[in-house]
Amino acid sequence: MPSAHWTPRRIWLLAGYAAAVSALLCAPLYLNDFRLNLLAKFLALAIAALGLDLIWGYTGILSLGHGVFFGLGAYAMAMHLKLVASGGKLPDFMSWSGLTKLPWFWKPFESPAFAMAAGVLLPVLLALVLGWFTFRNRIKGVYFTILTQALVIITTTLFVGQQAYTGGTNGITGYSTLFGFRISDPRTKVWLYLATAVALFAAFALCRYLTGSRFGRVLRAIRDGENRARFIGYDPAVYQMTAFCVSAGLAGLAGMLFVLHVGIISPSMMGIVPSIEMVLWVAIGGRGTLIGAVLGAILMNGAKSVLSESYPELWTLLIGLLFVAVVVFMPRGLAGLADLPAALRRRRERSDESGGVGSAGGFGDASGAEAGGAEGVRHSPV
Repeated sequence: MPSAHWTPRRIWLLAGYAAAVSALLCAPLYLNDFRLNLLAKFLALAIAALGLDLIWGYTGILSLGHGVFFGLGAYAMAMHLKLVASGGKLPDFMSWSGLTKLPWFWKPFESPAFAMAAGVLLPVLLALVLGWFTFRNRIKGVYFTILTQALVIITTTLFVGQQAYTGGTNGITGYSTLFGFRISDPRTKVWLYLATAVALFAAFALCRYLTGSRFGRVLRAIRDGENRARFIGYDPAVYQMTAFCVSAGLAGLAGMLFVLHVGIISPSMMGIVPSIEMVLWVAIGGRGTLIGAVLGAILMNGAKSVLSESYPELWTLLIGLLFVAVVVFMPRGLAGLADLPAALRRRRERSDESGGVGSAGGFGDASGAEAGGAEGVRHSPV
């Protein structure tokens, strides 16, 4: 006899996770090289969406600057790959710009370990500095969102203007090997895909652990009532900074993986538009649901790829209509569809219990209010 812990919903959820993991790990067996590379890019972007969902969906802080964290991780990896491709010489764009010696801050990136560590730690440090001055001063809401958008403008302007050090508008490209293996080799691409899939599983497990722990409950309490959380003894700034740093680190990891599959990183990939797209993935997938963030990133980028191939002149319009349809008709996102059968069942049970009286005398509305209250208590963060 199954224990109460193993409810049918939990069993189906675990079965769904197992099926998704199996499908992703077996993708090299049934996808060609081009489609596998596309899926690898989508999985990398899903890691960034997970980080954004942690700070927005669970903490209630909307960031429009995650493109910067994503770009910093990508540039860190690209700098190492470019130095390896240059074979000890100056990268080509530096020579074209008149430099005769490798800049001092490029030299540590000759080490792959340093590059990978910097790809995560640089976004974390930037998020820590920004979070310290904003959350400590209780800057939130639209003001925080504007600050993150200003961060994007400043960073992209800086990277574009420093042509000799960052490659300017063209960014960094022209690398071909990683750890001595050719990136263009189909076998290398398979291993890179698997590494990206494993990184996504690890990021999802980390976020799942954080949101399911006491830390996650405090985040939701801060999201739903920051002053009440502060009144009962929690320091919201500490939790907000921690969530922001974890979110930035995941975006940096996503950027490092993304550049391996794309082969280029430029300031346009860390601008305002990519940052807004990340927000759309989370909103469409289901804000506050980790699986929704992953689904939103994969499905929306997949739809963009398919529609741009099939309808090259109309695909932007079709994507826009798809965004509007999901937001209007599915306000809880794609992940909210999983709760639809249960919601219909509860509505049917309430209708049977009221015997139709609710619709005539208003008892149906009262029942709905009681159900909403119970739902609020069940999901109460404190």
